[in-house]
Amino acid sequence: MAEPAILTMTGISKQFPGVKALDNVDFRLLPGEVHALLGENGAGKSTLIKVLTGVYSIDEGTIALEGAPVRFSGPSQAQQAGISTVFQEVNLCPNLSVAENIFIGREPRRFGAVRWQEVRRRAAELLHRLQLDLDVTARLSDYSIAVQQLVAIARAIDISPKVLILDEPTSSLDSSEVDELFRVMKQLRDEGTAILFVTHFLDQVYEISDRITVLRNGGLVGEFLTRDLPQLELVAKMIGKELEVLEELEEQPGREAAARAHAEPVLEASGLARTGAVAPFDLSVHRGEVVGLAGLLGSGRTELARLLFGADRADHGQIRIGGRPVALRGPGVAMANGVAFCSEDRRAEGLIEDLTVRENIVLALQASRGWTRPLSRRRQDELVEAYLRSLRITPANPELLVRDLSGGNQQKVLLARWLITNPRLLIVDEPTRGIDVGAKAEIQRLVVSLADDGMALLFISAELEEVLRLSHTIGVMRDRRMVATLANDDDVDTERVMRAIAEGAVA
Repeated sequence: MAEPAILTMTGISKQFPGVKALDNVDFRLLPGEVHALLGENGAGKSTLIKVLTGVYSIDEGTIALEGAPVRFSGPSQAQQAGISTVFQEVNLCPNLSVAENIFIGREPRRFGAVRWQEVRRRAAELLHRLQLDLDVTARLSDYSIAVQQLVAIARAIDISPKVLILDEPTSSLDSSEVDELFRVMKQLRDEGTAILFVTHFLDQVYEISDRITVLRNGGLVGEFLTRDLPQLELVAKMIGKELEVLEELEEQPGREAAARAHAEPVLEASGLARTGAVAPFDLSVHRGEVVGLAGLLGSGRTELARLLFGADRADHGQIRIGGRPVALRGPGVAMANGVAFCSEDRRAEGLIEDLTVRENIVLALQASRGWTRPLSRRRQDELVEAYLRSLRITPANPELLVRDLSGGNQQKVLLARWLITNPRLLIVDEPTRGIDVGAKAEIQRLVVSLADDGMALLFISAELEEVLRLSHTIGVMRDRRMVATLANDDDVDTERVMRAIAEGAVA
């Protein structure tokens, strides 16, 4: 007889203005298992966790814990019921000691005074249970992010939770630190704790999880035993393409030029790496070439792009731009060498929503000139008018606040900001995500046009068809490694790229 689920979520739906984040989703969690919750960006993973823990209310559906209906008003109430969550960003106080962090907010007291000796003793016992040898009186900031993550887990299990949710706990850890985390997870699983594990790393899913639930676009794809689901099928379910029914791409402007000899490399990266972010990789982008990066969310695509723009500093390797070695100490150096970067997070890292369309467009050009050489208003108006027209930004009002534009037009404003600097290499990270079909087609045509005019582009997209349609060369990312580089010729199709993602090598 199958063991009853400790947690059951049935018919869960959650609507936000204009978006159905969850649509009739079922989920169950058994005691003594590690259950991986997977899906691409926007699949509904975070929403499901927030609904479970009371951050969001439920529009439809029921939640049962140990067979009894529950509905929480917030994470504190969920924790009291036995559901603890450890988030990707360690939500502790680095200036306090290890022991203080474990018991903050629930310190043992006597006559109102904290019993510090008992705090330290109980903290040491709790860490000893997890086979962690730490000085509980040391400041948390004295330890690595990996150890801080384990301290957060120790805090979470102090209440003996029935359910432990680990949301991207390995995103900032190296391989040895992941091994230590998995040792603790296996110990807790063997003690009967039910663990909900959210990650984007496929190898880790198959190493640690017992079952997998896949979400896509707010809906449930299915629940599977990990041992019964081949990695290639998992990738297909996450992306939404079954291999036997893959459609032929209608048009691939890049393929005609894929065989061109690109004699002039704009950027060359050799052995470039950043510990914990991207393993060493080689990459060249030539004049008039679109290099696409394919891979699942969390595979390292954005981290690679940030290294090439100097937004993050590389630990190893070399970059040459225009044939010259360049030390990318920051984005200013990259911009001075003709490299531009459109971030995937156009709101947090791209646009300044309280500025006008005009002010946003001229921002990068003005920064490259320096604030002692301001662009005249007349010159600003000329440049902005040209890009409003060429990119068909609507409404074509340069004095409109950029926050009042649609997502597609905001993306065009961000592209205009960088195009106005006339870069040699343009890095675009998910430029068509979250915009309507018409705007997406316009941006795709722009990418092809820029390459035809001689610009080098690094194009990142979660949509494999889009990468195939636009790219001359495809770099395949998996678990923060570049596992393949494919010339986009007649032998390359979606199945081959998906197989490289799933298997970690060229198929």
